[in-house]
Amino acid sequence: MAGALPSNFRFSPSHVIILIWLVVAAPCSNADQFDIDCLQSIKRSFQDPLDSLSSWNFSNTTEGYICKFNGVECWNDGENRIINIKLSDMGLRGEFPQGISNCHSMTGLDLSRNNITGTIPNDISKLVHFLTLLDLSGNQLTGEIPSNIANISFLNVLHLDDNQLTGRIPPEIGLLPRITTFTVTRNRLTGPVPHFVNPNATIPASSYSDNAGLCGPPLPPCRGKKARMSTIVGAAVGGFVVAALAIVIGLYYYSRKVYRKKKEEDPLGNKWATSIKDAKRIKLSMFENSISKMSLSDLMKATDDFSNVNIIGSGRTGTMYRAILGDGTSLMVKRLKDTKHSEQEFVSEMAILGNIKHRNLVPLLGFCVAKKERLLVYKYIPNGTLYEKLHVIDDDAKTMAWPLRLKVAIMAAKGFAWLHHSCNPRILHRNISSSCILLDDDYEPRISDFGLARLMNPIDTHLSTFVNGEFGDLGYVAPEYSRTLVATPKGDVYSFGVVLLELVTGEKPTFVSKALEGFKGNLAEWISKLSSDGKLNDAIDESLAGKGFDGEVYQFLKIACRCVLSAPKERPSMFEVYQLLRAVGQRYDFSTEDDLLVLPEDGGNADRVVELIVARDG
Repeated sequence: MAGALPSNFRFSPSHVIILIWLVVAAPCSNADQFDIDCLQSIKRSFQDPLDSLSSWNFSNTTEGYICKFNGVECWNDGENRIINIKLSDMGLRGEFPQGISNCHSMTGLDLSRNNITGTIPNDISKLVHFLTLLDLSGNQLTGEIPSNIANISFLNVLHLDDNQLTGRIPPEIGLLPRITTFTVTRNRLTGPVPHFVNPNATIPASSYSDNAGLCGPPLPPCRGKKARMSTIVGAAVGGFVVAALAIVIGLYYYSRKVYRKKKEEDPLGNKWATSIKDAKRIKLSMFENSISKMSLSDLMKATDDFSNVNIIGSGRTGTMYRAILGDGTSLMVKRLKDTKHSEQEFVSEMAILGNIKHRNLVPLLGFCVAKKERLLVYKYIPNGTLYEKLHVIDDDAKTMAWPLRLKVAIMAAKGFAWLHHSCNPRILHRNISSSCILLDDDYEPRISDFGLARLMNPIDTHLSTFVNGEFGDLGYVAPEYSRTLVATPKGDVYSFGVVLLELVTGEKPTFVSKALEGFKGNLAEWISKLSSDGKLNDAIDESLAGKGFDGEVYQFLKIACRCVLSAPKERPSMFEVYQLLRAVGQRYDFSTEDDLLVLPEDGGNADRVVELIVARDG
């Protein structure tokens, strides 16, 4: 599933200790003082001819006072813990501030379009280790890009455009596991560009423009003559180089031999499954009588011992496998990860989730506890995720027609509204994305992963948003979450609004292919900009235009825009979203009867809400 950590990424013990410290210890007064020291150091480091930092008055001792400083954003307005520093276009002069290392909980740094000189510090990862965004574009930085920048392992976005950087781009940058955006336009860089291992990284040729010496995909290939000259020069350094190469080659083949031996012992890398083989007799607790006699042994056989070839999705909550029973029945089995609940607590939670039934939810059929492993058994949903259908890789694949997109939106909204307003207990999904909406045989949406947020380690759930660069996907996270760290129904509405934007624009949540060069925001931010410029129509997927649906498409887009408003109070409830979408699709024969949706107490005003909003928005 989208937003998952790469399989080759692992936390080191030191990372875990530091991250837990960020959550638990950072609110104390010492942490506050570190952040204050950080800002004081920044102010001392820069000349400020435009008085852009005049609001940085440190004589105030009120808790949270630095959160009112120009360009400073805090995790919570009531405490001095910085999450973002945005000092773009403020006329600041000086070198990169070393004291910024005291901002221990900062995840975003934007110093673009100033007059910062000197070089990028060689130890930059020690100064800003937990950044997900770093923007140093539009300055006067010189020298080479330090390879140490690749040790900022949580980076999602890195902008170094419009400087005077020279030398080669460190190939290590391509190994950043979370990187999705990288730009170095208008510098003096040379040599091959990095190869990015993250499949979600979309780095076009325009990201390297105006660097005459760069080469390699997606740019023109590097010239062979230079490569041969490099080989000749390298060979001339002496026989000791040959000896060193022989040692390296020997070590390489030895490591490959060890690797192959390990693969023979564990060919699929699923040692966790091997560890529970002696528990095969454990019975599954099933909610469906028709398959009540299943055991763990049946699941092991149906998944080929949870072979990696049977993985059909992986996300924050765990890995999903396809299981095929002896009679040909297909199921989905999710192996939960990082659950920190006792077996008794887990079983109690399963008893609740197993009784939650709705036609637009993926049915939970049963569960199994085997040693430390927690396995959930679901009905198999054959047509994959909405994300896969919207963002197809194959150019020859058919795009989703408008009536189908509208059907998916209405029925998914119905499922989320039921979780929010009618389910007992009420459930916040907290991880809504187009990857958690599956499509059945009739392309009717089925919501997955509902209720699982409560089973995850709270610390991991917290950190996944702003350190790992993942809460489903950063493009879906409501902006207020960075301040409050509290999940709310309106946060779910925001996330679903991004899904609606995907449906109507065809764009991905974190990368907008149609945006003008230089745009650095996500899909919701792009929509907001177009709306303020009076160009909202430009956002609509070209494949939908002129097909007889223009009025419906525009009304749909307006509803999506309301869902992603920055102020939570201005967003509709999930039930109102469902009612609004249903009004747009009233001429279609969709199955939208409310047989399973009990109206909330304020449901009597829903039709009036629809009338007012539709009338106002034309």
